[in-house]
Amino acid sequence: MKANIGLIGLAVMGQNLVLNMNDHGFKVAVYNRTTAKVDEFLRGPAKGSDIVGTYSLEELVDSLEAPRRVMLMVKAGEVVDLYIEKLLPLLSAGDIIIDGGNSLYSDTNRRTDYLRGKNILYIGTGVSGGEEGARHGPSIMPGGNKDAWEAVKPIFQAISAKVDGDPCCQWVGDNGGGHYVKMVHNGIEYGDMQLICEAYQLMREGLGLNVDEIQAIFAEWNHGVLDSYLIEITANILAYKDENGEPLIDSILDTAGQKGTGKWTGINALEMGIPLTLIAESVFARCLSAQKQERVKAAQHLPKQPGGFSGDKQVMIDAIHDALYASKIISYAQGFQLMREAAKEYQWSLNYGDIALMWRGGCIIRSQFLGNIKQAYDHNPELENLLLADFFAEAMAKAESGWRKAVIQAIELQVPTPAFSSALAYFDGYRTARLPANLLQAQRDYFGAHSYERTDKPRGEFFHTDWTGHGGKTASSTYTV
Repeated sequence: MKANIGLIGLAVMGQNLVLNMNDHGFKVAVYNRTTAKVDEFLRGPAKGSDIVGTYSLEELVDSLEAPRRVMLMVKAGEVVDLYIEKLLPLLSAGDIIIDGGNSLYSDTNRRTDYLRGKNILYIGTGVSGGEEGARHGPSIMPGGNKDAWEAVKPIFQAISAKVDGDPCCQWVGDNGGGHYVKMVHNGIEYGDMQLICEAYQLMREGLGLNVDEIQAIFAEWNHGVLDSYLIEITANILAYKDENGEPLIDSILDTAGQKGTGKWTGINALEMGIPLTLIAESVFARCLSAQKQERVKAAQHLPKQPGGFSGDKQVMIDAIHDALYASKIISYAQGFQLMREAAKEYQWSLNYGDIALMWRGGCIIRSQFLGNIKQAYDHNPELENLLLADFFAEAMAKAESGWRKAVIQAIELQVPTPAFSSALAYFDGYRTARLPANLLQAQRDYFGAHSYERTDKPRGEFFHTDWTGHGGKTASSTYTV
């Protein structure tokens, strides 16, 4: 009996996806460039299973039923292209290549078109949930050539996480749509993590709470509106003690790494002209954390002024909770707005309610909160911004006072909160009917004759003023990049 699907790449995500598929009754053939890893896998985690080990790409492809489904779980970038070229001579028309790594959506656009010309179907799918999710039920976000969807749907939906019986896996969109949604997911993940870190530092450094006190607060928060995987694991992390009985968190170096998906999200937002301010600040916060030696030097040369918190700590803890919740809403509002713009730009038919459902289970940003997002888009699929949905507008109204209090207190205590602060600035800007961009446009017209629109004239009609009396009447052409 031939295998239902083949998988290349036996790192932790690849191994766990294979074991998950095996658990759900699918026969899987595996291959790894370092073939010793195949034997190691078969003797170890896969022992006693129906998983088939292969030791060449030819053997892998020959072991598969038609249409052949080959899933790549390899490093994003040129490695994916190398495997595609190696597989092409071995495959037949109608066979399917699946990229399950964190590939850049534009690469998936290119590969889908390229393989369509070779009569090979291509799927680029985001997979979220880390090691645990891959093993027991991830969130899966497939896109690419929709002709391949029916052939992979039974496998993907079987192994994905379930929420109220619904699989956290639906077709996302053509070409790079799946990897785009995964990219935005990862950007939101950056934002969620940074917000939690700011809440932690404000309590630890600002309020002077110890790790055990903060751990209890996060554990409590995980039973309310902040109920989420990241809040849950934060409480678990803070509870973990080292061999000396001390909180392990205090021994971890404060420099954060990144694999690039958050940065890609910020770059794309700039290209699209969408104010993705919170996620961008979260990326920059990681960049600043990496400048450890400079920060240590700056702490000596630019010492903080002495002072401490003297108010009611419980009142401030409640304010930090509200700041975390309100800022989280902003992060998702910005992320979904970016996806709306991308759908228009790339002509994707994205279902935002389905996306929220796919993120409800299995993935890193899974939370109770996503159910409210799904309801908002089910009620109004054309919703321009989550902040305009009644549920979120009411939530912002309730949280605003505490949010402002937390940001003000952070400034006074000299605790950096770039994500809390940028989210609040966006919120105030988004609901301001008249921003000072009129002065900005006057400045542009003054020094560059870039022209401006008028409040008393129709949109799209541009004017130029000779501000100095000797600048002339000729205006620059108008364009937006």
